[in-house]
Amino acid sequence: MHASDTPLIDIGANLTHDSFDHDREAVLDRARAAGVSKLVVTGASREHSPKALVLAQTFPGTLYATAGVHPHHAVEYTDECDAEMRALHAHPEVVAVGECGLDYFRDFSPRPAQRRAFERQLQLAADLVAAGRGKPLFLHQRDAHADFLAMMANFDGRLGPAVVHCFTGTREELFDYLDRDWHIGITGWLCDERRGMHLRELVKHIPADRLMIETDAPYLLPRTVRPQPSHRRNEPMYLAHIVEELARDRASPVAAVAAATTATATAFFGL
Repeated sequence: MHASDTPLIDIGANLTHDSFDHDREAVLDRARAAGVSKLVVTGASREHSPKALVLAQTFPGTLYATAGVHPHHAVEYTDECDAEMRALHAHPEVVAVGECGLDYFRDFSPRPAQRRAFERQLQLAADLVAAGRGKPLFLHQRDAHADFLAMMANFDGRLGPAVVHCFTGTREELFDYLDRDWHIGITGWLCDERRGMHLRELVKHIPADRLMIETDAPYLLPRTVRPQPSHRRNEPMYLAHIVEELARDRASPVAAVAAATTATATAFFGL
């Protein structure tokens, strides 16, 4: 049985990226043909979060959106931006707060600005929970583990479920997240023999009801895809390849991993 026999859900695809402007519908057709039944379009800036909502409204029941500001764009997070994000979260097609978090690896925004933007989005998520409209968090963390945990701890008991998307971290980081009942998103980083080999061992430890899969397209084309496309653009159809690699590493049937990740994503995002 192939992964494509079980509907898959890509929980993180940057489909608003301009590299998809010329063939977005064809990309979605290829994804469907590869068994990807639903996709969550990542909103990660003031510019792209509204675009993610428009895509979700254009393809109802297939595409959903997140709305947030990635740490790379943290300097954008003004009072006006906060109001824009809150307006986006009034829409049912927006199913998660984020992508938000901390990135001390690239430091594209100053760290104090990153922490301010993250705190404001955690407050937004807490306000939604308090209003009875709680949504999960779609989180980013790179080289900022201690500050990330400390900031999340400030909102303990006030947030909905959380997924650490595109997990690439250490064993210690993984278990810190699992200890807090957070979910884990695994991408084609798993397939990178240069920097992803440690993940092949770690993914065995993620409980099936906490594990979700994503392409992070157009980024992170799995390096084990054959043949490699000449343009190097990742797209959601390669989710089936990620599932097959993940199943091998977990010593589990592909169909079982496909079914479990789909069930987990459906429940997590309320799809």
